[in-house]
Amino acid sequence: MTEQDGRYRARIATAPDPVPAAGEVLVRVAASGLNRADLSQIAGRYPPPPGESSILGLEVSGHLVETGAPVCALLGGGGHAEFVAVPAGQILPAPTSLDLVSAAGIPEAFLTAFVNLVVEAGLEAGQRVLIHAGASGVGLAAIQVAKLVGAQAAATTRSPEKQGALVSAGADIALVSADERSLLEVERQWGRNAVDVILDPVGGATLASDFRLLGTGGRIVVIATMGGARAEVDLALLMRKRARLVGSTLRARSRAEKAALVARFNRECLPGFESGRLRVSVDTVVPPEQAAQAFERMHQNRSVGKLLIAWSDPLRAVRAALS
Repeated sequence: MTEQDGRYRARIATAPDPVPAAGEVLVRVAASGLNRADLSQIAGRYPPPPGESSILGLEVSGHLVETGAPVCALLGGGGHAEFVAVPAGQILPAPTSLDLVSAAGIPEAFLTAFVNLVVEAGLEAGQRVLIHAGASGVGLAAIQVAKLVGAQAAATTRSPEKQGALVSAGADIALVSADERSLLEVERQWGRNAVDVILDPVGGATLASDFRLLGTGGRIVVIATMGGARAEVDLALLMRKRARLVGSTLRARSRAEKAALVARFNRECLPGFESGRLRVSVDTVVPPEQAAQAFERMHQNRSVGKLLIAWSDPLRAVRAALS
C-alpha cells in the first residue's frame, strides 16, 4: 500500500503463510479492520513494534485453523492478509450475535475505547465523558462503552451529516464541531466544570477547551494527534482542578500487557455484544481489490464507523497480503 497526495494504491502480493511461534495460533482471516494507525504506518510515522509483522492491519475476525472456532483478534500487525499468526492471549471468541465480518470491527476500536475510558481513566457509573471524533470507529465504540458502564456521554463531530450516528450510538449530547460552540453547549446542558473524563484523539487543537470543561479530579486521555502534536498547557489550571493528563497507545504495549487487557475486556465488555448493548457500526465492507478506495475514504474523513476488508472469498486461490 502506498500513498501520494492523498491518493492510495493497493497491491495484492503473494506472501509465505505465517508460521506461528510459541504462544501463537494461526487464524484464517474472514475480515480485517482499517484504522488510522494504518494511515500513519503507510506515511512512515508509525512502524510496527519490534517482532511484529510489517504487513498492515491491527484487527481481524476469522477461524482458528486448528479448531475452526470463530474468533476475532487484536494484532501488532499483519491483519490485512488471508492468514495471520496471533498471540493466543489476544484472541477473543467472536460474538454469536454478529456476523463474522462485522466482528472484525471489535478488537482495535472497542479495546481502545475500553482501555482508555475504563482502565486508564477509571470511568464509572454516574460520571460524564466527552468523546472527540465521535463518528470514528473508536468514537462510536467509546460512546457505547461509556453507556455500558453507566456514564453520560457527549460526543463531537466536524460533519453535520454524522451527528445522527452519535445519537444512534447513545450519545446524550451530540455536537457538531469541537470549538467554542461545543464548550457552551456542554456547559449549558451539564454546567461548568462538569466533565469527568475526556477521550481526545485530536490533541493540540482541543486541549485548551478540554481543560476548561474538566471538573475537579478530571482525566484527559490523549490517544492521537489528528489536530496537532503540540499544545500549551495551563499548569495552574491543571493543579487547581487536580486533573490528570494521560497519553496512551495500545499497539506499543507488550504482549503480556495486551493479554491481560484482552482478558479483562472479555469479562467486562464482550458480553455487551450478546445482550445487544454493544454493536459494531460498519461504514463499508470492500474486497481486497478495493482496499485503496477504503483507505482514501478514511483519509478524507468520509467514513462513519468501521471500514472492513472481507477476505473470506472461497474463489480466491492465492493467499495474499497487502504490503
